[in-house]
Amino acid sequence: MFWKYLLVFSGSMLKFIFGPIKGFALKLHPVEVWLLTSAGMMATVIILTYAGSSIKNWHFFKKRGSKKKKVFTTRKRTIVKVWRKYGLYGVAFLTPLLFSPIGGTLIALAFNEKKHKIIFSMLLSALFWGGAFSFLGNNFLKYFNIL
Repeated sequence: MFWKYLLVFSGSMLKFIFGPIKGFALKLHPVEVWLLTSAGMMATVIILTYAGSSIKNWHFFKKRGSKKKKVFTTRKRTIVKVWRKYGLYGVAFLTPLLFSPIGGTLIALAFNEKKHKIIFSMLLSALFWGGAFSFLGNNFLKYFNIL
């Protein structure tokens, strides 16, 4: 049982939707899937929130060479538009859907948001979307006789 939990937890650390998919495939109860998925996302959020500034200072991430990169790409413009329109809570709400837990946390850190606000907003998002995916997804799969 430990390995099943670990698969759901670790899958959610990388991409949120992996948790419910693995949980349903492993025949876990929706409450287990919900809690493990939310915990996996939050593990990534907490690790990156507190290690993010240290990671940015690694030599690997510093600019190298004389190759000039575009400052404003389409993706960066979209992220800035979302941030300006919805703020931290909007980015947190969209993290499980559009971004990964890694991406959503790094976006919040890039806009210099306070650590406790990042963790709180991502927790609300993880609990909401974890419950939605776990319970609605489970009912959907049962309705179509997939489970």
